[in-house]
Amino acid sequence: ASVTLRLDCCNVLCMGLPPPANSLRLTGEKDGIIEIGAKNGILYLNGSLDWETKKVHRLQVEALNEKGERVKGPFSITINVEDINDNPPVFSQSKYYGEVRQNSRPGKVFMHVTATDRDDPTTPNAQLLYSILHHFPSPYEEILFQIDNKTGAISPSMAGNKYLDPEKQADFLLVVTVKDLAGMSGNAFTSNADVAITVLENLWKAPLPVFIMENSTEQHPLSITKVGSRNHKKPARFPFIIDQNGTIYATEPLDREEKDSYVFDAFAKDNYGEALARPLKISVTVGDMNDNPPVCKRALTIFEVQENEIVGNYIGTLHASDMDQKDTLNSRLQFRIVDQTPKIPIDNLFIVQKETGQFQLSSSSLNRRVASNYSVKVEVSDGVFATLCDVWINVIDINDQIPIFEKSDYGSLVIPEDTQVGKILLAIQANDADEPFTGSSRIIYQIEGDQNETFRIETDFRTNRGYFKINKILDYETSPVYSLTILAKNPEPLVSGIQYNSSSIAYVQIHITDVNEAPVFFKDTYIVDVFENVTVGTFVTSVKAYDPEGAQIRYMLISNSRNWLRVDSYTGDIYTTAPFDREIEKAYIVQVVATEQSKESRSSTAQLILHLKDVNDNPPSLVKNSIFFCYPLSGGEKIEIEATDPDEHRLYPKFIFSLGGGETIQNDWIVHGFGVRRAHFSPKHPNLQKMQYSIPLKISDNGNPPLQGNVNLQVNICECTEDKTCFVPLDPDTSRPTVAMAVGILVGVLLVIGKWHSEMTQPDCNLC
Repeated sequence: ASVTLRLDCCNVLCMGLPPPANSLRLTGEKDGIIEIGAKNGILYLNGSLDWETKKVHRLQVEALNEKGERVKGPFSITINVEDINDNPPVFSQSKYYGEVRQNSRPGKVFMHVTATDRDDPTTPNAQLLYSILHHFPSPYEEILFQIDNKTGAISPSMAGNKYLDPEKQADFLLVVTVKDLAGMSGNAFTSNADVAITVLENLWKAPLPVFIMENSTEQHPLSITKVGSRNHKKPARFPFIIDQNGTIYATEPLDREEKDSYVFDAFAKDNYGEALARPLKISVTVGDMNDNPPVCKRALTIFEVQENEIVGNYIGTLHASDMDQKDTLNSRLQFRIVDQTPKIPIDNLFIVQKETGQFQLSSSSLNRRVASNYSVKVEVSDGVFATLCDVWINVIDINDQIPIFEKSDYGSLVIPEDTQVGKILLAIQANDADEPFTGSSRIIYQIEGDQNETFRIETDFRTNRGYFKINKILDYETSPVYSLTILAKNPEPLVSGIQYNSSSIAYVQIHITDVNEAPVFFKDTYIVDVFENVTVGTFVTSVKAYDPEGAQIRYMLISNSRNWLRVDSYTGDIYTTAPFDREIEKAYIVQVVATEQSKESRSSTAQLILHLKDVNDNPPSLVKNSIFFCYPLSGGEKIEIEATDPDEHRLYPKFIFSLGGGETIQNDWIVHGFGVRRAHFSPKHPNLQKMQYSIPLKISDNGNPPLQGNVNLQVNICECTEDKTCFVPLDPDTSRPTVAMAVGILVGVLLVIGKWHSEMTQPDCNLC
């Protein structure tokens, strides 16, 4: 807490201790914290004041003689304790529970969270700002809920209206954060609370499928089902009726803010319920009346203004709204300041534009040491209703102090060139006497003499401490020494007459030491396109690497699994060593290793990707080279045959089928292509004999140039089984054993019998 004093000044305190007074005594609400120097009259604290415990301390001071008798006084002292932000906000519950209906409209509030802060409510110390920190689960890119940052009201977002569905995800957990200082400072205190939300079904439910017997004799109209509401609340009534004369009536008062128009159909029917004409479309517009008061957009609107701001300058805009019809007199809002606290150094320091709510400065009397903030109440009126909106205006310090380095020379640093990017090399510190946590005191560090931005400085804006870091890879061979100048500046412009000087400048020198580095390829990946039919020994590409220390480089290939390539170890030129085949490898990938010719022999690797471009080097062939027809032929039989080709065609492969062979083949068979890959093959007449035929076919592709495949299609005309498959009888000569087989069987049997007889006639050794 900070302290302000009010002294009833007297000779004793203001001019020392004239005789016979030789000491001072302090009495009153000291609370064991406040004391006075008996000889020098200096008030001091031996503990901390607490605004939340005691806001005012009333004391008396007396002058005493050597005997301890009062000779002057008592004189009164009033100490007003000013609040500082030393209390975090506290939620009323550690966990909140809420329910929201599926398809609820965006912005419709279904629950609130609330927090309090023990700090002074008239200061930003107790002004709270709510936000959603986490959202579990988060199945969509958009967040499904939103929170009013001033009131803590939680409602579905646009995405929530669209996606909330209890069948997909019924339960959500939000982590809600509240910050004091209106969330406008990095030093704000923060508290969190969990919010468990359950998604409920849509209010309306569809009926079950309806079953109706035909030719029903029951009285009609017949009730068949009912559309219901899950919450059984009374549905909104349709506010219009029509009588037999066609007169339409409103059955109740209408509310434009609830629904501003209605569109419905009117039917004319005969006594049998049949329509006499097309329905008439009726449109009803609900007229507006001024029945809604203005609403402040925020519970507390906060502005900032510099104490040296020019009269008439724009400070900020107070926003308010009215639910009455837009762009009518009912929603026209007018603004008027009704109170300013405090009224020092003068009242009416601010003006508000009557029609727009824009705040401007009306006087150049702002002085932060006199008043650091103002509470302004603004009346917002629509001509019938009026609402008071609260505005808090902080008077911020002017930028009349420059940053000053604690050290002007940070000396020399020696670092190896392989030091990792992002490493902190140095911490620097400059200080600014302007008001903390404003653009006037915030410090931005700039580096001069670093054209390639090899280094950067990141600032902790709570302390204005700068951390000097490596921003890019260091290279001793390119830049062994950096002589750098560091400037400390504010984002807020300095006031007229104040300029940065040598106090805002510091120096540092960076020396880079050499490290033996591995060779460096000019490219990490080399990609080459080459036709698959290039001749052996063709030059493919050249890979190049260099050694930062200047050592000689030698190249070699690894992962050259098919041995299709070789590399010149001195030049890095790569050649073919064997024919390529794109049908085996469409992309051939090898690793090129560059090794320095030094004691350490450090190496590095690059990748070569060889994309093989297809040439038409494979003739078409049949997918299946044998078919059959059932004997006897009846005429009109045909079987589908299909061709294939492993080559890559520009659009798609298309094959042309034709018969080979002599006149007999041409007279007995026919082939007719269809589609792009298939053809129908069939006998020309039914007089063909039951036997195996080998039919030569010619199949051409559409490559450039085209290739022709000559294949033999095996055609079997055979007797068929009931399931239309070829019946192949066993050869009668193979159904009984031959003479040789009979002799073999007989010899085998005799051998077995002989072995059995020999074993049975052997004497038993135990009986010998």
